Amino acid sequence: MTTDTKTNHIGRKIARIRELRGMKQETLAEELGISQQSVSSLEKSETLEDKKLEEIAKALGVTKEGIENFSEESVLNIISNSFHDQSALNAILHQPTFNPIDKVVELYERLVQAEKDKVSYLEELLKKK
Repeated sequence: MTTDTKTNHIGRKIARIRELRGMKQETLAEELGISQQSVSSLEKSETLEDKKLEEIAKALGVTKEGIENFSEESVLNIISNSFHDQSALNAILHQPTFNPIDKVVELYERLVQAEKDKVSYLEELLKKK
């Protein structure tokens, strides 16, 4: 009995690259001029014609060879080798601890206060005349 897994499933590689690029099936379908259901079928295909693979690679912004040679392990190796220093990785993954809307409100309140200060200053100047 053999437990070999097929690692050269082109459709799965296309799906994973699409996901890593943050692209939905609908977007890829639009780029290729086909339906979303057709993209779903492509991603279930174990093999594809070279010409179709070229079109898909172009739409994904990668090379045909990039799709053919894609592996999850190589992506993880590239990421881990790119960030030897944990603090560099933390800097990239850092999420702000403040609410951006609160910052906008704070800025707006400071601007309103500055305008009020200007008005009161101008009123004082007018009273002196």
